[in-house]
Amino acid sequence: MAASLICGRLTASLRNSGAKTTIASASKVLGVSSGLLGCHGSQQHQQQRGLSLHEYMSIGLLKEAGIAVPDGMVASSSDEAYSDLVVKAQVLAGGRGKGTFEGGLKGGVKIVYSPEEARDISSQMIGRKLYTKQTGEAGRICNQVFICERRYPRREYYFAITMERSFQGPVLIGSSQGGVNIEDVAAESPDAIVKEPIDIVEGIKMEQAVKVAEKMGFPQPLVKEAAENMIKLYNVFMKYDASMLEINPMVEDSSGIVMCMDAKINFDSNAAYRQQKVFDLQDWTQEDPRDRQAAKADLNYIGLDGTIGCLVNGAGLAMATMDIIKLHGGTPANFLDVGGGATAHQVTEAFKLITSDRKVQAILVNIFGGIMRCDVIAQGIIMAVTDLDLKIPIVVRLQGTRVDDAKALIAASPLKILACDDLDEAAKMVTRARTHTHTHTHTHTHTHTHTHTHTHTHIYSTEVNETSGSTVMEHGRGSQMFRVRID
Repeated sequence: MAASLICGRLTASLRNSGAKTTIASASKVLGVSSGLLGCHGSQQHQQQRGLSLHEYMSIGLLKEAGIAVPDGMVASSSDEAYSDLVVKAQVLAGGRGKGTFEGGLKGGVKIVYSPEEARDISSQMIGRKLYTKQTGEAGRICNQVFICERRYPRREYYFAITMERSFQGPVLIGSSQGGVNIEDVAAESPDAIVKEPIDIVEGIKMEQAVKVAEKMGFPQPLVKEAAENMIKLYNVFMKYDASMLEINPMVEDSSGIVMCMDAKINFDSNAAYRQQKVFDLQDWTQEDPRDRQAAKADLNYIGLDGTIGCLVNGAGLAMATMDIIKLHGGTPANFLDVGGGATAHQVTEAFKLITSDRKVQAILVNIFGGIMRCDVIAQGIIMAVTDLDLKIPIVVRLQGTRVDDAKALIAASPLKILACDDLDEAAKMVTRARTHTHTHTHTHTHTHTHTHTHTHTHIYSTEVNETSGSTVMEHGRGSQMFRVRID
């Protein structure tokens, strides 16, 4: 997955922007998640930008294409891992070799010398979380290990194919320095990186593959074989609508052949409709449950660390909404784009997704109805609040198509939802609104204990004082109503 970073640095070089291109800017150029490059920031969960398969599955695709790979098998229990081979933890994250398992085992790639050692190592991997530089504190559960034959390479190389916008198509990336942290190579020795853009229409040519193999430093007798492997890898890349294919390392084996010892392939999620066989292999145990829920509802969701849930249509408006919440001292709990054609059912699912995060204390709905109809959003909000019996403050800002119908629906409902036309004011309201819970306990020591818990979170009305600029919200029910002033 380092291919994106390398290509980003090369692109920066081509544009004479210097060697200080950051990972973040590289990811922007490539249109990929910075998580692929090992940078997560404060993000709790990564957006699912495409499908990633486990190593043994990717190796299987290469083998089907006639590419030389190590023989191996996958084991789901320590009893299956009995051969004198290499044991590799199967988690969808980079940096396995330097990771740490629950229980203290260091490294997710181990060479074993006896059946007993294979079983012992596997038992310390399977069913435990592996923590790497890419997973962060969350870690990734290891449910399987890949047991493959041990090979003895003479030399190791790096090879990858990725989509690069500046080239308007695929680019081959290679280096004579394989089997190491290729990001460090790209940063410290950019001249050691070879790149070759491929015409998306004409496809890869033998002379291009040969040129790359020679620049990577393959011995002359193996240049043609290496080039043939690169062509086969390119064909796999195109056949399965991959967005990235990485081999680290590609080796010159001691037996004198070129082999791919490892494989990471990322697939374009937009091709799921015609790559169903591949997408059926997705391992959801490697994903956050909310990511799966979002995928089922066709929602774009990223979980964050904050307390204010966001439901917005359009990625740009969603980011602007998150920014303005932050500007007023709040912290967004998520990025959630319902898209331009969301249904009332999708809006309900979006609310379920947001409220599944227990940190969420309030929700801001910000919809601009262009393609999207505001009345559909309003129906979804009413359905969600009713079905989920939500007790937290909800601020709704609607503008655009059928906005008057939407406001009428909300006003006619028995639900108490804060409506606001101004985004800045809506952000202030949702940032400062808090759930008010009052608990009162009476204890009768003679016969029994009786507990009364009263929770008042119903928002009845809101008004803005034009002179002071303060906001007053009324909460409660009947004689229990009270007013909250927000300056």
